[in-house]
Amino acid sequence: MGFANIDEILDYAIAREEEAAALYTDLARRVERPGMRAAFLEFAKEEQGHKLHLESIKAGQLPALTVREVRGLGIAESLDAPKASDTMTYAESLAFVIKAEQAAIELYTSLAEATDDPNLAAVFLALASEEAKHRRRFELEYD
Repeated sequence: MGFANIDEILDYAIAREEEAAALYTDLARRVERPGMRAAFLEFAKEEQGHKLHLESIKAGQLPALTVREVRGLGIAESLDAPKASDTMTYAESLAFVIKAEQAAIELYTSLAEATDDPNLAAVFLALASEEAKHRRRFELEYD
C-alpha cells in the first residue's frame, strides 16, 4: 500500500468504509436472526458515519472523536477468513466480518502511525477503536 499523499490515503479509507457499509447491508438482508439483522444494519450506519468523518477530514475539518481501548477476544487472530459468497453459513459470515473489522483496525492504526499530524493520528485511532467495537461484538456472537 503506497500512497503519494493524504488525499490518496483518505480516498482509500473512504472506499473501505463504503465496502464495509455495503457488506453489512447485504449481510442484514441474508441473516435470519432479527438481533443480528439489526446489528448489521447499525454497523452499516456506523460505517457510513466513518465515511463522513473521513470526507470531512479530506475537506479540511477534523471531527472530534473519542479513542477508547476495546479488547478483542482473540478470535480474530485464530480465524481464517472465508471467501465471501451467497452460500456462506452464519458462522462463516461472522468469521468474514471479524476478519474485515480486524483489517480495518490495522489500517487505521497504521495510518495513525504514519502521520506526523497528532490531530489526524487521534482521528485515525478513534476510528480504529470504533472498528474494534464492531470486531468485539461479532467475536461475542461467534463465540
